[in-house]
Amino acid sequence: MGTRVAVMSIIVENADTVQTLNEILHEYGEYIIGRMGLPYKARKIHIISIAIDAPQDTVSTLAGRIGKLNGITVKTAFSSVKSDE
Repeated sequence: MGTRVAVMSIIVENADTVQTLNEILHEYGEYIIGRMGLPYKARKIHIISIAIDAPQDTVSTLAGRIGKLNGITVKTAFSSVKSDE
């Protein structure tokens, strides 16, 4: 099954959900290329960017699971870069 490169932008407004978010991301660790987190103390939120290379349905499932968490917003952008592996 082919994979696609994508970037997920996650905004965390509820710190109580961070542990669950990290557990979900750990489950998908084999697909994650890199992760960057920025605490924005002035607004009391955290901004996380995830670079991922996975089958499109895996990326969509991950985004759906994250999006169901209370106080978290997620958006995904897919690149046109694909792999047929």
